[in-house]
Amino acid sequence: MGVISLSAKRINSDFVKKVEEISGQKVLSCYQCGECSASCPLASKMDLLPNQVIRLVQLGDEAVLDSQTLSICSCCFECGARCPRGVDIAKVIEALRQIKVRKDVDMIALSGLEELDELPQIALVSNFRKFTG
Repeated sequence: MGVISLSAKRINSDFVKKVEEISGQKVLSCYQCGECSASCPLASKMDLLPNQVIRLVQLGDEAVLDSQTLSICSCCFECGARCPRGVDIAKVIEALRQIKVRKDVDMIALSGLEELDELPQIALVSNFRKFTG
């Protein structure tokens, strides 16, 4: 992901505002305790842990949209249930999916999923129901 320069302009960027508007969550409320990542049943399959996704959004880094975590998250809501600040991370990830879809970028390519048979069915079902007619 490279070096990210921190500034008030980045934190208050249109990207952060858009994610907060779509998700209805205050991403800047997260203080990175890691409870979300510790409770995620799919964390071992993700390239970015849930708290890392939130941190990149907080920093206004749109590179988070390229993360495979957006496709892997099953929206089981375990992360939001354990968050001491009440941030519903599943809603933030769904907002990121929506932003990516609005850019006409395919989220899922079955040919690119190496461990398809090892993923829980809920991960596939939740993603396909969102991105199919």
